Amino acid sequence: MASIVLDAKVRKVSGTGAARAERREGLVPCVIYGDGKGPVSICVSRDLLNRYVHKSNFFSTVFEINGIEQQGQLFVAKDIQFHPVTDRPLHVDFMRVGKGSKVTVRVPFTFVNEAASPGLKLGGVLNILAHEMDVVCDPENIPDKIEIDLTGFEFHHTVHAHEIKLQAGVALPHGSKNFTIATVVAPTILKKEEEAEKASTGTSTAPTETAATS
Repeated sequence: MASIVLDAKVRKVSGTGAARAERREGLVPCVIYGDGKGPVSICVSRDLLNRYVHKSNFFSTVFEINGIEQQGQLFVAKDIQFHPVTDRPLHVDFMRVGKGSKVTVRVPFTFVNEAASPGLKLGGVLNILAHEMDVVCDPENIPDKIEIDLTGFEFHHTVHAHEIKLQAGVALPHGSKNFTIATVVAPTILKKEEEAEKASTGTSTAPTETAATS
């Protein structure tokens, strides 16, 4: 997987006041850590980060960060804070990736072959309960997405995390909790769920679709 290069500079002054001043200048305060080294405070152009932070594969993207440490050091994003109103990035945590090490990253799901699902063709709805999953792999082997094939899915068919076929070199974290990713909901069940929800909330608005399709 090719890495994306970010230009950065080391922050000479830390603290809330310095961070606010940097944000006014169009910069985003960040911190890098991991690989047995101490944390380093840096800042990156907000416009540059905005190209990537809103993409579903942001946390599974490998970055190189110019202007700090040795050339060729790789990083993955581990956390991000957004402004609650503008949705602009306020702070990003990057983790160093050492040579030969394994990383745990969040990878988004993508659902394919909806037309080959009998349940969906008969009016069912794909109820997506999880949009991404943590996996462990080499930095060079991070998948862009995890594909879930809907071929043959009937009503009530449910996909669980442990059933996903992962590519070679990619695995679930040890001791990870099994969870439901998606299920094909029959129209009658969906209608009953909507009616029950309206009854519990006391609302009388027109029915709305509560399940996402992809």
